Amino acid sequence: MNTVSDNGRSDTPSSTTAILLIDDNQAVARAMEIAFRLAGYRLDVATGPDDAYSRLASARYDAILLDMNFRPGESSGEEGLACLDRIVADDPAACVVVITAHSGVRIAVAAMRAGARDFAMKPWRNAELIAKVEDAIARGAAPAPVRVVGGVEPVRLLGESPTMQRLRDLIRRVGPTPAGVTVTGAPGSGRLLTALAIHAASADAASVPLRIDLRDPGAWDRIDGAEATVILRHPDTLDPVAQARLLDRLPGAVRCIATADDVGSLVPALRRRIATMEVAVPPLAARQDDAILLARHFARIAAERFGRPDARLTDAAEAAIRAAIWSDEVRGLALAVERAVLLADAGMIDVATLMPPATPGAAPTATDANFDLTDAERAMIEAALREHRHNVTHAATALGLSRGALYRRMARYGL
Repeated sequence: MNTVSDNGRSDTPSSTTAILLIDDNQAVARAMEIAFRLAGYRLDVATGPDDAYSRLASARYDAILLDMNFRPGESSGEEGLACLDRIVADDPAACVVVITAHSGVRIAVAAMRAGARDFAMKPWRNAELIAKVEDAIARGAAPAPVRVVGGVEPVRLLGESPTMQRLRDLIRRVGPTPAGVTVTGAPGSGRLLTALAIHAASADAASVPLRIDLRDPGAWDRIDGAEATVILRHPDTLDPVAQARLLDRLPGAVRCIATADDVGSLVPALRRRIATMEVAVPPLAARQDDAILLARHFARIAAERFGRPDARLTDAAEAAIRAAIWSDEVRGLALAVERAVLLADAGMIDVATLMPPATPGAAPTATDANFDLTDAERAMIEAALREHRHNVTHAATALGLSRGALYRRMARYGL
């Protein structure tokens, strides 16, 4: 069964040899998709780095074909090298074949030094390119941590904001050690996914970590048989006596990765065992435009899951996402986007489908976002007016407001 987790990751691995092409040229992508399909391979296309990171977070690929330039007129290869660095940092065993122009020998050499397995020069013959990819896959890579959990899929944290880059850097430093780590942050922000990413960076990455919810008394017996790595959920909810009992039951050779609201409530002895290092997941509000990147990721995954057309966020919807305070963090955003994909008309997600007006008298739900912001609300209204060419009726409908309510807000902000 193909399902989507709280963080938008597919639960089904690829059933055939799959190639990911990262190239913004649609004509090239169409031609290459036909060539690889005739050769018996599935080829998915990412139009740029952000789209590629989304796809790599939801599926495993046997090889990645990476163009080195994306912006019109760009020829330095810096964009491709930056994307390559990110891919290899997330997965040292990734099989990447870069594509560059004949004049890009220097770029190809730099890419090989950065971890690419081979390169192809433009223009290429399809048979030769396919042979290069097949050879790169067959050669394999030097032994490296297998960054999958349970042999199912990669564990990658999406986000390009400085806070997420710092989080990934910290995981790369802490993950390979046997230190106990506690992941903190707001519920729904991605604590469990971060814990899995820490495990995926460790020497035990090929094993499935044992997950134990400490709030469930029936789960405690599983601690006795724990090996390698155990993920402990909610140790901060235990009283001091229960924390001491947990400390006594943890096998000495087991590495502990915990998720908690706060490490301050842990008794010192347990904190030393399971929280030598605290890794804090930043709230969505501190992640700048990561919310848009995540929303696009969730929309793509949901469209595949529900068999709907590819969904695109309107400018007003993106402004609404930036403006909203998601009460359930990333998980709340994911739920709103999945619902919007089902409601979207012709594959367009506007504000009305992203956040339908509440039923009169209904209590707000846990996933309701707070749009009652001043500067952010102004930006959202401006985006809706631009999108609908200042047709107030249409803009009001998209925002889920009456014409009168929108006029009042326009007057308030001098629009």
